[in-house]
Amino acid sequence: MFDNIRHDLQAYDHDWGAQGFWAMLVYRFGRWRYRVRPALLRKFFSALYKMCFKLIQIITGIELPCEAEIGRNFVIDHFGGIIVSGYTRIGDNCRIRNGVTIGLRRVEEKVAPVIGDNVDIGAGAKLLGPIRIGNNVVIGANAVVITDVPDDSIAVGVPAIIKPRRTQSTADD
Repeated sequence: MFDNIRHDLQAYDHDWGAQGFWAMLVYRFGRWRYRVRPALLRKFFSALYKMCFKLIQIITGIELPCEAEIGRNFVIDHFGGIIVSGYTRIGDNCRIRNGVTIGLRRVEEKVAPVIGDNVDIGAGAKLLGPIRIGNNVVIGANAVVITDVPDDSIAVGVPAIIKPRRTQSTADD
């Protein structure tokens, strides 16, 4: 837990006041409490986690349940209106902004997006359902993504249109 928190703090440029960092701190604590033994102590930590989770949700507008799987260096750039489903998996070095929803497309379908490494998700974007977002992907602001996005792509629009990312060598030509 402490190693992940140290990486999270570095990702937030050592800003203890960043509300995204607060949400990550509670998230990491929630994940850690599952490994606590004995059961009575784990129940105490679970109650503490639930209170902290609700407090962070009210103060920051970020809903980041510990059931989601999140890699290292996850950054919540701007707080507010962020909802991440507990069924979501997010890779390393990802960044999201305010108003982002990552979750289920239908309530009865308990499958949320799987997001790769180095993904940048713009403000107001919605990623819904059993989709896979590849590595090195940019999701544009207010995009609604309901299909898979391959590696090294950009997704923009409603519904999202997938385009290949221009690399530096392509841009120089």
